[in-house]
Amino acid sequence: MKISVIGCGYLGAVHASAMAELGHEVIGIDVDAAKIAHLAEGRPPFFEPGLPEVLTSAMASGRLRFSSDIADAAGSQVHFIAVGTPQKPGSYAADLTYVDGAIDSLLPYLNPGDLVVGKSTVPVGTAARLAAVVEASGSGASLAWNPEFLREGFAVHDTISPDRLVYGVPEGEAGKHAIGLLSRVYAAALVANTPLVVTDYATAELVKVAANAFLATKISFINAMAEIAEVSGADVTQLADAIGYDARIGRRFLNAGVGFGGGCLPKDIRAFTARAEELGRGESVAFLKEVDAINLRRRKRVIDLAVSTLGGSVYNKKVAVLGLSFKPHSDDVRDSPALDVAVQLRGLGADVMATDPQAIANSRARHPQLSYSTSIEETLTGADAVVLVTEWPAFKDIDPAWAKTLVRTATIIDGRNTLDAAAWRAAGWNYIALGRP
Repeated sequence: MKISVIGCGYLGAVHASAMAELGHEVIGIDVDAAKIAHLAEGRPPFFEPGLPEVLTSAMASGRLRFSSDIADAAGSQVHFIAVGTPQKPGSYAADLTYVDGAIDSLLPYLNPGDLVVGKSTVPVGTAARLAAVVEASGSGASLAWNPEFLREGFAVHDTISPDRLVYGVPEGEAGKHAIGLLSRVYAAALVANTPLVVTDYATAELVKVAANAFLATKISFINAMAEIAEVSGADVTQLADAIGYDARIGRRFLNAGVGFGGGCLPKDIRAFTARAEELGRGESVAFLKEVDAINLRRRKRVIDLAVSTLGGSVYNKKVAVLGLSFKPHSDDVRDSPALDVAVQLRGLGADVMATDPQAIANSRARHPQLSYSTSIEETLTGADAVVLVTEWPAFKDIDPAWAKTLVRTATIIDGRNTLDAAAWRAAGWNYIALGRP
């Protein structure tokens, strides 16, 4: 099929490349000319494992190209909207400027029978509003909503082999037409018996934000238990193991630590809260404000531990920060707990040296006041305290005996509960973790 993907950021670049790899003819479009130039050269403008290989393969096949001209979308049968929906400045609500702009710019190039497919995460009610805009254009095109469920670090796999597909479609013949086109797009996944849910616009929109709200709640729940564990002497990791054996609960997303971040969970639960309040049902998701508060509180807890272990002040003390991205296998520092901890420590007067396998460039662009190093050895050398805040394999594999020879004071705060506490203590470290004795 001929497909256009409007927006070539984290979501769009992966989607365009994967669709071309699956055999479709794809044009990726973005107003950022520099981003398009990078992609056209086979160089993703961000780090995502597996994307360079799929991008190169798809472009070599001749099925994938990129453009900054929306007119190049003309002739495609399906148009995916994959632009960002960031949090509005000074508000919890989602900023739909880019979604609205993408639809408006696409309208003159739509043909009868075309399908516009939203993939961006939007507040419930957005799809119905945009469907009316598409219909009023007189183009003969229609709209569907097909939320994404990508995990950064596994986005290519999740696009080519999704764990489920959701189609939000209109009623009647337009809905049947949308189902037919989307099922041709995702033919490979459907042949592999990927679960498919066909529903209305509102449910499709809610699926994504509800899933993110649930995951955020699960993370903040175990972090709330970590707060209780700290004052009671319990071990939150053993607690998580024990309750995780319950099939109704499960162990995934029960890792206590510095909390969640990134470009999805924080903004999505806030936008969900804002939209519920607009609909007059703010009380239904009022608990999400506490979920958010618990999450932010964990960052402060890491900072408080650093201050405490350094005698009440971090001023002029060297603090080695291991990790900057919000999660491993990503260079994304949007709302990153790791970067936030580094910045706050610097604000308290600490001499912060931070390292990360992939996120240094993005971090330096946002916070040039920090000192960065690509070397773990340089980062650790002379440190008065070490703070691990992103669980990269390279950090988990550090030899504690070797690390002890580099630092000034052998104190480490494991903000992800990811290190072997016994091994680090046996090597002479003062090992401190969240929610553990």
